[in-house]
Amino acid sequence: MNKQLVSQLFPRMIITSLLAVVFLPVQSAVAGDLLRDIGIGAATNVVTGEVLNNGSTVGNAVKGAATGAAVSATHDRNNNSVGGTIQDAGIGAATNVVTGEIINDDSSVGENAVTGAATGALINILK
Repeated sequence: MNKQLVSQLFPRMIITSLLAVVFLPVQSAVAGDLLRDIGIGAATNVVTGEVLNNGSTVGNAVKGAATGAAVSATHDRNNNSVGGTIQDAGIGAATNVVTGEIINDDSSVGENAVTGAATGALINILK
């Protein structure tokens, strides 16, 4: 089990990190917000997943981190603009569903959408 997890998870983490470095121009304030949103996303998704008995803790943390990064990327920091709660919930739901399919977790699309929407909405509310 551990060998399988390591062989599947680490290459994806490396690719994700590489893409983040290449495609996300990070400034100091933006980096702080991005890391904050990733942390909130991971924690929220883990808790929501446990409450709904949805997926594994590691899988939920990965999906939540991706959701937090996606929601954070949609916020326009130059104009100090944050999208609406509904927009962030939709982005969270979509990201969580796609990430769930990529990591091939055992959760249904509906369960992933609900946990992602909760994560996106919470990130927006905490802005």
